[in-house]
Amino acid sequence: MKNFLYKSSNNILISERENPWPPLVLDDWIKTYKTLHLWMQIVGKIKLSFSPKLNHWWHITFTPTAEGLTTGLIPYHNSYFQIDFDFIDHKLYIKTNEGKFDSLDLYSRSVADFYIETKEKLRHLGIDINIWTTPVEMEERIPFERDFTHKTYDKKYVETFHKILLCADHVMRVFRSEFTGKSSPVHFFWGAMDLAVTFFSGKHAPTHPGVPNISKEVMVEAYSKELSSYGFWPGLGLGEPAFYAYAYPQPDKFSTAKMSEGAYYNETLGEFILPYEKVRESESPKEMILSFFKAVFIASAKLNNWDEGLICYK
Repeated sequence: MKNFLYKSSNNILISERENPWPPLVLDDWIKTYKTLHLWMQIVGKIKLSFSPKLNHWWHITFTPTAEGLTTGLIPYHNSYFQIDFDFIDHKLYIKTNEGKFDSLDLYSRSVADFYIETKEKLRHLGIDINIWTTPVEMEERIPFERDFTHKTYDKKYVETFHKILLCADHVMRVFRSEFTGKSSPVHFFWGAMDLAVTFFSGKHAPTHPGVPNISKEVMVEAYSKELSSYGFWPGLGLGEPAFYAYAYPQPDKFSTAKMSEGAYYNETLGEFILPYEKVRESESPKEMILSFFKAVFIASAKLNNWDEGLICYK
């Protein structure tokens, strides 16, 4: 996206339209990324412990907000609370429906320190938690209370990540708006740290074989129905942030389907990938992402013989 400039009355160059998609290089913020990911898993597991179960684990997710990410309302006995990550003021807020609240600062501190203080703040509000403290969906699985390794929090990278999430959230909501079948909300999965939206054909899917570092039960439920899924991911394991799209089950000839500009099929992941940097540098990032998602949708829906009434993109 081009950045147009004009001169103000005092002859200073001013941006007429700033690129809302800021640069984010994985290696530059990898330590912050890993620390934040683990903090999110702590909060996510708290939500998981109290929330009534929904299909495909939709009950565990976060939702983007103007300030960061929220758990939304979490039931606790006869009351409710919610936990918000604020990436502008860099705080974690805990609020109850009784008007009580507490907070802790987000700064470079260990996962263990964050876990211990979060428990203390919740206890101060009358909320006792008991979660399984082993991380999921990652190779490094140090229990939260013993993790003094991950302890980096660089505010500028977190703010950048938040800006990208908001931009991606908007585009994904636009994409979701035309699909008439069963679809998930646009929501944030703290397990893999990705923003996702998923469309379903209504047909059953074969039992998922499972993946490392996550319970097979989780995967079987998540992929119990035939689907196509789309999202944004900061890229740990890929090497760069990217938009992704895939189908389950994956139909024959899916990997060779005609794709939009800049996208490619990643054999290791079994997904189509559109690198974030290509999106950021394009003349129209929104249209580039939508074209990518639509191309994958058409391929997955047609190759898996979805009902014609659900194929909203041609």
